[in-house]
Amino acid sequence: MKKSNGWLLLLGMMWMLSSCKSGYEKVRTSGNPDAILAAAFEYYEKKEYQRAQTLFDQVLNNLRGRQEAEKAYFYYAYTYYYQKQYVLGAYYFKNFANTFINSPYREEAAFMSAYSNYLQSPSYRLEQSSTAMAIEEFQLFVNLFPTSLRVKECNRLIDELRKKQEEKAFAEGELYFNLKHYQSAVISFDNLLRDYPESSDAERVRFLIAKSNYLLSENSIVERKEERYTLAIERCNDFLEKYPTGKYSKEIKEIRKASQEQIKLLKKRLKQT
Repeated sequence: MKKSNGWLLLLGMMWMLSSCKSGYEKVRTSGNPDAILAAAFEYYEKKEYQRAQTLFDQVLNNLRGRQEAEKAYFYYAYTYYYQKQYVLGAYYFKNFANTFINSPYREEAAFMSAYSNYLQSPSYRLEQSSTAMAIEEFQLFVNLFPTSLRVKECNRLIDELRKKQEEKAFAEGELYFNLKHYQSAVISFDNLLRDYPESSDAERVRFLIAKSNYLLSENSIVERKEERYTLAIERCNDFLEKYPTGKYSKEIKEIRKASQEQIKLLKKRLKQT
């Protein structure tokens, strides 16, 4: 008897699950746009975003000119965001902001497009196209909505993303330096100072530029040595002008002195030939 009751309970549960599923499937296959749209909103409110997305997909093309279109497109973008599909979320939020320019949802959609790109931004060691896109869109948001309460958050996130780009730029220059590709290191570090003049690493960057120039001179052919030692001296002077008592000033003075001595030695050898 107990076994029979167990089977009945199991069958009842299976019927209930089947009933729930068939309810969704019934709407999905009904061909009734109004019923499908109503169900999409209902599933969205229940946080069943995959089902809501599927139903929105079926009817969005039929909503042009209808009052419900604006809300449907906005929720549709959020179904991607809530499922952590940030590439598509960013795309549909941006598309919404560019399409519904008079919508009360436009400000939020523009912000969420940028924020979805922000969430895709990887570690500074990886490729940074999503970072650049997020910065561009946050800046666009600030320009479009300068009085928005979200402007402060946008500026904070822009600073965070720019710091990540700066870290990547420094890591690239340091990698060239460690690989003894000194000319490439100098170019990378110079670009870093141009793009991030207020960098907190500026002192070390200028030190590595001077040292890279010196080591490049050491490894150059004789015909290029004097020119490159002279440049190394200039970069040492640049450093000492900005950081006369800095952390690296002692080593910089030693590099400058060594470069000056090498130039004297080169000139002496040239006179002897």
